[in-house]
Amino acid sequence: MANNVTKAELVDYIAGKTGLTKLEVKAVVEGFLDGIKQAMRQGRRIEIRGFGIFSVKARRARMARNPRTGEKLPLGERFTPHFRPSDEFLAEVDQAIKARATTRSDTLL
Repeated sequence: MANNVTKAELVDYIAGKTGLTKLEVKAVVEGFLDGIKQAMRQGRRIEIRGFGIFSVKARRARMARNPRTGEKLPLGERFTPHFRPSDEFLAEVDQAIKARATTRSDTLL
């Protein structure tokens, strides 16, 4: 089930679906990802209806433990990217994976 799709494969797929050149699609995909990264670096939330929400979560400071030595170490506050899929997207993925499990058809995208 863990077949990864690369950015290049995604570009090929979108180019085939849209009729745009791979170069044009690559520019759009990179621009899209860049826009998400830029907004998240500013602490902003990106909502794409029917797909999901990209946001930044704050992780509070805490004490961690070195597993080798058992030594306690302070771990500072940090911010991590987070993605929450929409209910529609969750249902679509669930349905597709279940259908794939019964038919066993392997497709790239």
